[in-house]
Amino acid sequence: MEDRMQTIQSGKNKKVQIGVIPGHYATNHSHVNYYVDMTSIKTSTKMAREAAQELGSTYVNTHIDTIICLEGTEILGAFLAEYLSQAGINNGEDINLITPELNAVNQMIFRDNTQKKIWGKQVLLLISSASTGKSIGRAVDCLQYYSGKLAAIGAIFSAIDKYEDMEVHSLFTDKDLPNYETFPAAECPMCKNGRKIDALINSFGYSKL
Repeated sequence: MEDRMQTIQSGKNKKVQIGVIPGHYATNHSHVNYYVDMTSIKTSTKMAREAAQELGSTYVNTHIDTIICLEGTEILGAFLAEYLSQAGINNGEDINLITPELNAVNQMIFRDNTQKKIWGKQVLLLISSASTGKSIGRAVDCLQYYSGKLAAIGAIFSAIDKYEDMEVHSLFTDKDLPNYETFPAAECPMCKNGRKIDALINSFGYSKL
């Protein structure tokens, strides 16, 4: 698979890059024709800092108390919090970063010691990838349960422009990937044509089949 990887640069900052591999992939929610590799943005401090500055410019006029980091976005979230605490209306403010825990039935929960960082707070939801919006929906349900106020949604890659009435701001969109497509598993044309799945993918990466 790796020999088919293509590098996509951000239109605003060429130092911010993702890798994409065309193929047939299965996620928890759908089948897609690209695997989007965001490893460098999630793990490289240099690239994460560059990405945070690009994404952060979107939120300089949005009051943020807490960033909820999903799908391995903690490093990006830390640099984003640092940027926001030095810019715009958040200048000088302390911004919290937390990550939800998944319980035995895959529900997002926050323990008693972190709930105070959400209750009544203005929250930025940060996710690595949004192809259908279902992961965002699950996170929003969790946020509402703990009485947090959704102020913004950010992503490294998103194939959707909005979740309900809120814009999803992302570093990369499906427009950066030629002919990107996502399908419900039962309606996947690649499956109907007998094309085997190349790999199972999630926020951690991929497992070849």
